Amino acid sequence: MPEIPDTPVALVTGGAGFIGSAIVERLQAEGHRVAVLDRESEYPVDLSDEESVRSAARQVLADHGRCDVIVHAAASFELAPLPDLRADLLRRVMAVNVESPIWLLQELSPGMSERGYGRVVFIVSDTFFNPPPVPDMLPYITSKGALIGAARSLARSLGPQGITVNCVAPGMTPPPGGGMGADLADVENALVEDVRQSQAIRRSLVPSDVSQVVAFLVRPEAEMMTGQTLCPDGGLVLR
Repeated sequence: MPEIPDTPVALVTGGAGFIGSAIVERLQAEGHRVAVLDRESEYPVDLSDEESVRSAARQVLADHGRCDVIVHAAASFELAPLPDLRADLLRRVMAVNVESPIWLLQELSPGMSERGYGRVVFIVSDTFFNPPPVPDMLPYITSKGALIGAARSLARSLGPQGITVNCVAPGMTPPPGGGMGADLADVENALVEDVRQSQAIRRSLVPSDVSQVVAFLVRPEAEMMTGQTLCPDGGLVLR
């Protein structure tokens, strides 16, 4: 088992968000120095812009001298059904959800390789395995499938350098007060209840359900877990 890095440094995209902030808190509790990349954060970044992503990664290295963990929790959730899908929208979703973690790895994986240690976790979605009958989620689900594919390829190429790459695919995690607005509150409540009743464990997920799985995957003891997708979704998807 590799040695635990002295004061490991973790980079979390979307760390100011609902699930992302829970991941940040969990990693800090486990002794990581955490650099948050978000639109308004310690390291402000436009994840749809390659140079902005690379610049933020370089700044993390300049400030901390290393990066041991990357958690890509940010996501673009722009919606469009097939007839209305535009190239600019799809490319923006793919840039944020798939391309940005690859640019981060280009900047940060060389240092991980030199130390022979790195942990990478992509937050994806169980909708890739069980797409809901919602046609306008096409861009989002497409991007999450691509990210799972990237993780599997990267696990092979980076594994010999001691770097693991995994995905965490949460189920529906309702934000406090709902996320669809007051006009659609009844629709959202019905949807949440339908998902809950379809799970093996019939309670709604909370952000800590996700952050605990991420915390496990980034530990040194998880070195033999790579190229995997774990689904903390209460048993909605069994795989």
